[in-house]
Amino acid sequence: MNDTRPGALLPGESDYLRIAVEAARQGRSEGGIPIGAALVHAGKVLGTGYNKRVQLASPIRHGETDCLENIGRLPASVYAESTMITTLSPCDMCTGAILLYKIPRVIIGENRSFLGGEELLRSRGVQVVVVDDESCVAMMTEFIAALPALWNEDIGVTD
Repeated sequence: MNDTRPGALLPGESDYLRIAVEAARQGRSEGGIPIGAALVHAGKVLGTGYNKRVQLASPIRHGETDCLENIGRLPASVYAESTMITTLSPCDMCTGAILLYKIPRVIIGENRSFLGGEELLRSRGVQVVVVDDESCVAMMTEFIAALPALWNEDIGVTD
């Protein structure tokens, strides 16, 4: 039986998380930070993205923002009926993008490595589902151990 309580994954959503994880792995394979995202509307993956700050020397291409950029312009009604899936708790910038486009549901692979704007999202009526997926946790734990300075740069930590 599928768990349909508020906050639980709906049927098929674990597949969407796997797609976001694959995007994150792609980013890591390119020398970047392993954070991936996917936007889903009406059971269809509209697009994916991954953190490209290193690859593009960009201050704003996080997983979620890259996903939105890759999809391109959509009607507001599509965003308002979509789910953002991300491997890591969204930072303030990505939280802002989710709020700006009124995306009503966010699935987060893990928030142990970083706790972003989840409370702000909830306070604005966004349904936030934290999966606490072990593969997401392991991916970030290994990355942070290997490249702590790059990680700190990504989350805005100064020396």
